[in-house]
Amino acid sequence: MKKFSDTEIEKLNSQLRGVAPSEIIQWVLASSNNPVVTTNFRPYEAAILHACTQVDSSMKIIWCDTGYNTLPTYKHAQFLMDHLDLKVKLYTPKETAAYRDAFFKGIPGVDSPDHDEFTRQVKLEPFQRAMTEQNPDVWFTNLRKGQTNFRDSIDILSYSKDGLLKVSPFYHWSDEKLDGYLREHKLPNEFKYFDPTKVLDNRECGLHA
Repeated sequence: MKKFSDTEIEKLNSQLRGVAPSEIIQWVLASSNNPVVTTNFRPYEAAILHACTQVDSSMKIIWCDTGYNTLPTYKHAQFLMDHLDLKVKLYTPKETAAYRDAFFKGIPGVDSPDHDEFTRQVKLEPFQRAMTEQNPDVWFTNLRKGQTNFRDSIDILSYSKDGLLKVSPFYHWSDEKLDGYLREHKLPNEFKYFDPTKVLDNRECGLHA
């Protein structure tokens, strides 16, 4: 995938604003050799999974499961995997939840000195391992404006800290507009999602910032 300059990225983001997500995905895939979608099956993830696999049914899906998801989230994930025939590459922490419970005495709070190591174990290491093994040239995400301060600073196209092109086709979409997308395509949503590393919804998870 071509490396865009800051000026080119700014111009492309201006041109892509208002373009349908499916068209953005098609445009990116025309120049990509090894794209991936990352998901945690949180609310509205069904939209990006549906949009990407409708364009390319063989798209690889990376799911880094912390091991702390809720029962509704696991059921939601299984439904989408079956319904959309997702090609999921599952990555989990090397340590078990029981191991962490023994050493951290449960899930550390954000002010705990153990929080950084907990986050590394359950989220950062599995994600880095996934990206190393899959070696994508494009990373599709469902990041959207208004979610966190960091996400407000990016756009449809941005680069990760490792220089990988991130594409967020629904970046400018509101919850209400995504609700309509899910209704149109008869897709479920699931709000009983839990991220043990974030605590607060508007706190960045660490993979993107």
